[in-house]
Amino acid sequence: MNFNPKNKISNIFLLIASFVIVSLILWNTNSFFKKFKEEERYKMEIWATAQSELLQSSEDRDLGNLHVKIFQNNTSTPMILVNKDGSVKTNNMSDDLGTDSLQIQEKILIFRRENTPISIDYEGESLATLYYGNSGVLNKLKYYPIALLLIILLFATVIFFFFKTNKASEQNKLWAGMAKETAHQISTPLTSLLGWNELLKNEDINSAITTEIEKDIDRLQTITERFSNIGSLPKLELKDIVAETRRAFDYLQLRSSRLIHYSFNTYIDELPIMLNSALYNWTIENLVKNGIDAMKGKGSISIEIIPDGKYINILVSDTGQGIPKSSFHTIFEPGVTSKKRGWGLGLSLVKRIVEEYHQGKIKVLNSSKEGTIMQISLLIPS
Repeated sequence: MNFNPKNKISNIFLLIASFVIVSLILWNTNSFFKKFKEEERYKMEIWATAQSELLQSSEDRDLGNLHVKIFQNNTSTPMILVNKDGSVKTNNMSDDLGTDSLQIQEKILIFRRENTPISIDYEGESLATLYYGNSGVLNKLKYYPIALLLIILLFATVIFFFFKTNKASEQNKLWAGMAKETAHQISTPLTSLLGWNELLKNEDINSAITTEIEKDIDRLQTITERFSNIGSLPKLELKDIVAETRRAFDYLQLRSSRLIHYSFNTYIDELPIMLNSALYNWTIENLVKNGIDAMKGKGSISIEIIPDGKYINILVSDTGQGIPKSSFHTIFEPGVTSKKRGWGLGLSLVKRIVEEYHQGKIKVLNSSKEGTIMQISLLIPS
């Protein structure tokens, strides 16, 4: 994958531009909210002034048309007017408080938190106190920035997962391309080796030599098949999980040090499972080799096959130094390795083979200083 500095600069520019635009929208919304709130305050002060004159008037006829219009035009701001004699008058209230003093007091506390009460005075004498809340429009405007942030967060999440999926797709294509190219590169000298081995058979040489060469050629063919399968959608066939696991086990046991003790246990004699033999054997080999590395070439390796409901579990155990619990998930990521040599791709390939190609599961079942147990779970065909 080529690294393009221009793309990185463009992404940073877009990120900064998006942040600036969002900041301006939030700032503008907040400024509009404050201005609208100030206008409501001014309107309520005018209403309070008109109310002061009303309380000083003995008859309604003394009021002018201006006062009436002031009272009639205020239809959006909820308010509670508490007179000096303790009587209460409400206006524009969605809740019917009636004479319930407890509810009125609770509402007054809410209004006090939203806006500073207005004292209605006349010639230095306090006639009443006006408590008012935010209008419906102001309340909606108050939650607008939150809604905007949620929308932006949702949008950012969608973009993040889009790019993450796109990146994963590009990585998968790279994996597939590299695997197919590797298989192609191996097949060319492999064909030549087959021809040379046939020529050697016709010569008067020890047949044991050509037999060993054939074994190595078979091994190379197996490796080629694995890389070819990992680079494309592999074909699954109904195979006996016990026989396939034992085949991989026996191959490793014959080629390992005598310092490694192997044990194989199964609770069933035979069980057909949809498998790709080459990739499944590769999985078992990777897990066993990881166990041998963890034991530093000396210890015990065991494989158990245990039915568990609709799944068949394959447990690969070693007596190595163990894996920290914090690394149970990260060990399956590409590039993660505790070895001085290697690319850290073994367990990543294992996870891909088990979960993507065989629709199974793999996890660290248990790990301590006494060893590690890796578990593969494959679905039993119904």
